[in-house]
Order: sequence, then C-alpha cells, then structure tokens
Amino acid sequence: MPRLNQTIAALLPRTRGGKSVVRSDDEVETYEFKSVPGYRHTLVWVNPSIPDLSREQRFDGYPDSVVPGPGGTSLHYVTFPSGAVFSSPSFDGEAARRESLDRLRGLADHFEKDDPGMHKTNTVDYAVVFEGEIWLELDDGKTIHLKKGDVVVQNGTRHAWRNKGTEPVMMLFFLNGAKE
Repeated sequence: MPRLNQTIAALLPRTRGGKSVVRSDDEVETYEFKSVPGYRHTLVWVNPSIPDLSREQRFDGYPDSVVPGPGGTSLHYVTFPSGAVFSSPSFDGEAARRESLDRLRGLADHFEKDDPGMHKTNTVDYAVVFEGEIWLELDDGKTIHLKKGDVVVQNGTRHAWRNKGTEPVMMLFFLNGAKE
C-alpha cells in the first residue's frame, strides 16, 4: 500500500542574505487510532489564520483546532479503514468518539451524534482520493462514488466519508478557513 512521503520541508522566504533555506526535513507523525483499527491521520501542516510571511512559520504538532479559522489552512493525509471495522461487534463507538474529540480537536466536535461521521465546517475543502474507493454522503443520504484520482471541492457542505469497500482508502485534504 503506498504511503505518504513522511518528510516535510519548510522553506523560509527571507533569511540571511535573502536566500531560501530548508528549515526542517523531519518525519511527520501519523496517528493510528486505537479505537478504530486502520484509521490513520497525519496533520502535515496548519496555519490557524492568515499566515504572516514576514515571520517564520512553525508547526509544532497538533494545535487546539485542526480546522483553520478564516484565512488559515491545514493539510491532512487520512487513511479510512473498511466500513466493516464500524460494523464489527467489537467496535466501541463511544471510545471512537472520545478519541476523535481528543485527537481531532476542532473537527470531531462537528461530528453529529445522531448520524456518525456527518459534519460541516466553515472551510472550503479540496479532497483528493489517492488510493481506493470511497463514497461521499451528502444531505438526505445522497452518495457519490469516488475512485483513485477523483477530486472533490466542498464549500462548507454537510457531508460524511464512507468506505463501503473492503480495502483502506487514502485521501489528502486541504482545508481553507472561511467565514460562515
């Protein structure tokens, strides 16, 4: 199964002598959910609000919210396990909810209790399917089947991602903070 290139390089536009330099070339932490086998989340970068390019940009791990505010951005790499994980008798939905609230602060609190996985954020999202097949569920149960290479642009829409297949699905999400 292909994996995200686990390195990150941050370029500084203004340094001594006006030259760009690589600030870091480190491994990016991929979090594997204990309560949802096969569910992985990598927060590659986040700018909580409009970046100030006159200052050094830093990323020091998971912030108070993985959902950026207006003018901010965040980049996420997510692996969704097969839907069979959620229908297993051993699946503990409450444990998954608690772990999501702890790990995906600012996002998981938008998940609907009556319709798990459904959520809406004040963001414009670009979503790219890297591997596998996934179903985008919208209001009234309408679903759109997506395959490798498909791209979705969402403008603050209520939705859920459903893996109805038997294989994991890998996706890249770029969230742009917007006004409601």
